[in-house]
Amino acid sequence: GAVGTARAARGAMFRAQSVGFKPKMSPFLLRLTIIGVLGTCLALNLCGMFSSRALGLPQMRASVSTHTNTMRGTSPSVSTPSIFRRGSRISVSNRWRRPCPAAVEDEFIRKAPLVQSTVNSSVISDTPEWLSLKIHAASGFPHLRELLKDEERVEALSMEHDGILLDFSRQRMTMETLGLLLALARRAGVTERIKSMAAGAIVNPTENRAALHMALRADKEDTFFAPSDEGPKDVVPEVHEVLDRIEDFSERVRSGEWSGVTGKKLRNVLVVGIGGSYLGTDFVARALAADRKAAAAANGRGALRFLSNVDPVDRRTALEGWDPAETLVVIISKTFTTAETMLNARTVRSWLTDSLGEKAVSKHMVAVSANNERAKEFGIDPENVFGFWDWVGGRYSVSSAVGILPLALHYGMSISRDFLEGMREMDRHFITAPLGDNLPVILGLLSIWQSSFQGFPTRALVCYSQAMAKFAPHIQQVSMESNGKSVSLDGTELPYSTAEVEFGEPGTNAQHSFFQLLHQGRTVPCDFIGFAGSQAPIELPGEEVSNHDELMANFFAQPDALAIGKTVNELREDGIPDELIPHKVMPGNRPSTVLLIDRPLDARTTGQLLALYEHRIAVQGCIWGINSFDQYGVELGKILGTEVRKQLSRTRHEGAPITGFNPSTTRLLKRYLGLDKDKLE
Repeated sequence: GAVGTARAARGAMFRAQSVGFKPKMSPFLLRLTIIGVLGTCLALNLCGMFSSRALGLPQMRASVSTHTNTMRGTSPSVSTPSIFRRGSRISVSNRWRRPCPAAVEDEFIRKAPLVQSTVNSSVISDTPEWLSLKIHAASGFPHLRELLKDEERVEALSMEHDGILLDFSRQRMTMETLGLLLALARRAGVTERIKSMAAGAIVNPTENRAALHMALRADKEDTFFAPSDEGPKDVVPEVHEVLDRIEDFSERVRSGEWSGVTGKKLRNVLVVGIGGSYLGTDFVARALAADRKAAAAANGRGALRFLSNVDPVDRRTALEGWDPAETLVVIISKTFTTAETMLNARTVRSWLTDSLGEKAVSKHMVAVSANNERAKEFGIDPENVFGFWDWVGGRYSVSSAVGILPLALHYGMSISRDFLEGMREMDRHFITAPLGDNLPVILGLLSIWQSSFQGFPTRALVCYSQAMAKFAPHIQQVSMESNGKSVSLDGTELPYSTAEVEFGEPGTNAQHSFFQLLHQGRTVPCDFIGFAGSQAPIELPGEEVSNHDELMANFFAQPDALAIGKTVNELREDGIPDELIPHKVMPGNRPSTVLLIDRPLDARTTGQLLALYEHRIAVQGCIWGINSFDQYGVELGKILGTEVRKQLSRTRHEGAPITGFNPSTTRLLKRYLGLDKDKLE
């Protein structure tokens, strides 16, 4: 391990010199530092060997299988879904050559210098692969402005699948880094975890559930098995039964066969839900609004809107200008008990019945829920309840009836099936591609590299497409709710942080919002997403470039500006006054990842991108050794909120005193309720 570390250090020095990097210390001091690192690592290695043998501890490699099984969450016998056996129907564009084929994956890993560890632990951070990456990250790298001059490196740190080009050459990393990351993925059992997810294994042990959202977009010929009391059960027939019902119902609504109580066509659709019950669908609906094919399919329809916030202002905005006689309401709640959603549902029902009478509920309100009884009690005809299953997490449910019913009502089932096809294509790539040639895996590894090894806890998601405006908020929820954990699958407290704080805005708006901080303040890694064409192209006579080219000029410029920066010497050459130079220096060396899609955004591509990021998040969770499919952190606030709600009701209606809260909350509640200090003790 020490020899490997020294070799890595020497290799880093030689690579740095080959691209023109000049170290700040003399060659003699640099060599002396390398010798010191070698001696320190050798001493630590010997100490670890002697201490572990003296205490009778096993060597790390003897505990690999235990660690891996803990990380994977798999059962010993897992049936292989047909999606593996059938192969994948993937069309790969040749527009961009994949310069780093899967065949070199083993070579990357073989050349990765791994340290040895004598710690016996089930936590990934105690493995040789993690420790090697820690040492590798600490060794430092040349500035990105130098690394980007290496054409071989740029080609190696990029890959392409089905017209989606992933360029991660602006990351602070080398090909050696990639090898170490792939070795870490193997140690964490990423390949096995992917297969376990697809095979319906219990990968959500705290709730004893599978995570089978890939089954929601499967072909009818595919098989995906979920656990049941009678043993593994193929869920694909049930999925397609719901899809067929959605198609039948949505076409009847769109044609006017299913009309409101007044006989008017139901042109407007309001979706009532919160969190995963609306964020993904809202993103997809907006992404398709300007697509020519989708817009043509929605021609003659009214609007598709969402009511999520219990704030009455959101209700007013959602229903403004609408005629109840032309409105269909879709209530989305798995349990039909979510407080905010059910209050909003009752509020909208009142809006309908005040105008149309009680009989309007059965004609103007439908539901997506797993609780038919509650929906029936609400007044919804059981025939108009579209189900989904406990193996679908809310934030992963956009490809279920949660998303497909609203999308089919507005855009039609053909567009909705295009969206599902895109998700299915990325699923197959995720399942079948080797780790080194797998887009979601590489994205996940880059996130691990940035957050766990380089210390960047935040990521900006910047899409150069206004149609993608709601992508960042949706991925924000999927990522932070999935991976915002602090214990491993077996309940062990983790010695490292998980997840990133995700945020974003469409470019070029983002540039005028938070890019000042990115260029001269904190280092925040970015994902840039752009498209080779526009959904709504404009090219004015006399203009130098089209509107889309203007947008994309910024897309190409910003990653380089962040990576390369602007030096003192360059500013002097530009004639900048000396007193302004410190204010205009851009340090650069800011990492980013670029995704360039070789076509305009459409329904299929929207599905691909959404599935790509869903799977990226699962890869991160696998490597960190956490459960990406529960969300107990959401529950405590709900419980406390229930107590506050009861207190508000008692105080407003019965004059009850405020009790049971800490002094701060008590004081705030009194101020909120307008109570003076003398009225309540």
